Amino acid sequence: MDRGTFIGLSFGVAMLVGVVALNDIRKIVMFWDPPSVLLVFGGALAAVMIAYPLEDVLGTFKYMKVAFFNQRINPMKTIDTIVSLAETARRDGLLSLENRMGEVSDPFLAVGLRMAMDGMTPDAVERTMTTEIESVNARHLYYKSILENIGKYAPAFGMMGTVVGLVLMLADFDPSTVGLGMAVALLTTLYGALVANLLVLPMADKLGFLNEFEMTNREITMKGVLAIQAAENPRNIKTNLMMYIPANRRPIESEV
Repeated sequence: MDRGTFIGLSFGVAMLVGVVALNDIRKIVMFWDPPSVLLVFGGALAAVMIAYPLEDVLGTFKYMKVAFFNQRINPMKTIDTIVSLAETARRDGLLSLENRMGEVSDPFLAVGLRMAMDGMTPDAVERTMTTEIESVNARHLYYKSILENIGKYAPAFGMMGTVVGLVLMLADFDPSTVGLGMAVALLTTLYGALVANLLVLPMADKLGFLNEFEMTNREITMKGVLAIQAAENPRNIKTNLMMYIPANRRPIESEV
């Protein structure tokens, strides 16, 4: 569970409700308008379905869950695993890692080690692992772009809803209810702004951050596999891989 996403979203909603409640708590119900919700959400979804293949739009919802439920990879754990494997390979040979494959939980690391043990050249291993990194990165950025476009379309449909509301209000103009009609008409603009700036765009930014974190970990993994294959000193491997970790996040004993 990503506490930051839950706390941020909850705080944003609570702040909005609190602002209204501080003025007049009885008016909170005025801020709920199902037709406005339908227009903003339905319109943004319809627009993104036009822009992207339907199966990709539906697949985006799986990536949205990642913003709420994710287990961030610990790069220090990855480095420790690689160093431990390097010690075994340097002492007993590369093929001895076969006995330790059950300890490797990262599929990307496992694939890299398998290729190394199968006798692939270092260049071939690097090309294959780089291709995988680029493919995963491109896929993540593609779904991030779908979310960003939902965030782009939602405010536009909010404005459309406001125009529709004004047209309906003026078509049956009654001076005594013009204030209430205007308030309802403006709700879609509010919904569009909230969907974009409190939900979809922050979620896209979170997915982008998680993707960068994963790409760094995969880069560490690839460099580690190549170092193991080259039979480098485990201490040197750790020193080189620690360069990927920000200095303020490195264990004191590991700073270089």
